[in-house]
Amino acid sequence: MIDIVIGILATFGALFVLFAAIGLVRMPDTYLRISVTTKAATLGVGLVLMSTMVYFSNADVTSQAFVIILFLFLTAPVSAHLIGRASYFIGVKLWDKSVMDELRGKYQKNTHILKSIVDDTPEDNVDHTKMEDK
Repeated sequence: MIDIVIGILATFGALFVLFAAIGLVRMPDTYLRISVTTKAATLGVGLVLMSTMVYFSNADVTSQAFVIILFLFLTAPVSAHLIGRASYFIGVKLWDKSVMDELRGKYQKNTHILKSIVDDTPEDNVDHTKMEDK
């Protein structure tokens, strides 16, 4: 019975890591790639580590795997957010078929401040519609 649980966890973990790799290749822009890889790879690695915890069922291995999962789930979304924010700030273009840019007019180039409303100094805001292809 334990072998079945280990097999299911490891298989789903490997599938999610595979989905992350496919998403990295198939997604059209940086922001979608960040989203796909962060979510799918984090879940996939977490499931593989859970299968490791079940397989070894040793307190040392279980605690180490649990700490790795904890740090992975805490750091992956934060790092993805920071990479996405830095990408937006330096002017990485959105996908041509993107429907909406919710940050347009709210993110200032010079001060790096993100406001919740559209800023009244448009010359200081990041605008991806006027940027060249990079």
